[in-house]
Amino acid sequence: MANLGNFNANEVEPGGSFDPLPAGKYLVCLTASQMKPTQRGDASYLELEFVVLEGQHKDRKIWDRLCLDHPNPQTVKIARGSLSSLCRAAGVLQPRDSTELHNIPVVASIGLRKRADTGELTNAVRGYEPKSATPVTAQPAPANSSAPPWKR
Repeated sequence: MANLGNFNANEVEPGGSFDPLPAGKYLVCLTASQMKPTQRGDASYLELEFVVLEGQHKDRKIWDRLCLDHPNPQTVKIARGSLSSLCRAAGVLQPRDSTELHNIPVVASIGLRKRADTGELTNAVRGYEPKSATPVTAQPAPANSSAPPWKR
């Protein structure tokens, strides 16, 4: 049992759906990144957290995982290619740290895939393009805003 204090559901909007986003292109901004070990502990991946900047799904989060350190060279090659795509889209070609890619709007192509463990649909990043590419799912961001890109 947990004490909920003075919580009143009448005063709080219900949470939104966690259904996956429809496949398409979204204007997003990288807001967090971290190297994490795999479950087996024999590799590590760069976890990237993006926020959708505009449109119907504004403020929803999307994650990508890039296995930059893995015993399978093909896995590393694919991850490095995805990182290169993100760097080119962001205009940061030689980052020393993943934080250099934060807060730069890019277009992410989002698809759907079935999870192997549950069979449920989940989002998967299929690629990145520069912001100058026209997003299919999102609306143009307002120009010259002083707010951070994910708040525009």
